[in-house]
Amino acid sequence: MSSDRVRPTFSAPQPPGAAGGAGGAAPAATAGSWPRLGRLDGVCALVTGAREGLGLATARALGERGARVLLGGRSAARLEPVVASLRAEGVDASSFAADVSVASELDAAFAAAAEAGDVPRILVNNVGVRDRRGVDTLDTAAFSALLGTDLVAAYDVTRRFLAAHGERPGGAIVTISSIAAVRGRAGDVGYAAAKAGLEGMTRSLASELGPRGYRVNAVAPGSIATESNAELMVDPRFSEVVRTRTALERWGRPEEIAAAVAFLASGEASYITGHTLVVDGGLSTLF
Repeated sequence: MSSDRVRPTFSAPQPPGAAGGAGGAAPAATAGSWPRLGRLDGVCALVTGAREGLGLATARALGERGARVLLGGRSAARLEPVVASLRAEGVDASSFAADVSVASELDAAFAAAAEAGDVPRILVNNVGVRDRRGVDTLDTAAFSALLGTDLVAAYDVTRRFLAAHGERPGGAIVTISSIAAVRGRAGDVGYAAAKAGLEGMTRSLASELGPRGYRVNAVAPGSIATESNAELMVDPRFSEVVRTRTALERWGRPEEIAAAVAFLASGEASYITGHTLVVDGGLSTLF
């Protein structure tokens, strides 16, 4: 059965032992294909919100697998020591300074990356803020602002990521969601709404972009020991909730989320798209 669909130039990796395929042999990594399974050599990755926490752990994990990593953050000055630290570890890292909620800053950052020869083929949408207020105190303006940063900004970054590829489409998008997207929690309405929106966006983009050579997935962490959860980690009541409501009876580590992101971004996940991978230590399995 013939088809006039144009094959994307960014080829998905073949399963082990399946050289070539219906579209012929995959091009070299420099032409946009993935390297061997488990590695990301020659692939540029952009991680937003990468100065600390999950973003930094993810940038490190991708870099350790051979990717050149662009660390996103609002301040170039605050990114510099983080980039320097990763380079000292052997990671090929550079900064990508932009407030993701400001279109002009995003445009400038993508332009600067392109001028430096960096065209990301992996995008990790990690930026997220939290406002732990309920419906009685979180007014509409604050609700809208939270969605602007956590949901709309991810969409804006994604559109620019796609546009940067021009006539050579293809790549992988991994968005950081949360189990808050599917589990209700009082006093967290804005964050939950944004994360649910991200998961819906992930599924829709996977359907739309699959024929163009993109895989789009999400990772939904549970209770993770990051800077943003520092206050909760020293709260005996909440720590007891984590211990008793999580099958593994502990907080998760940032590198455990990063490993899941790196897997979904790599050729090992070449037939996975439109999926949200829950990494919560069994929190969502208990009731």
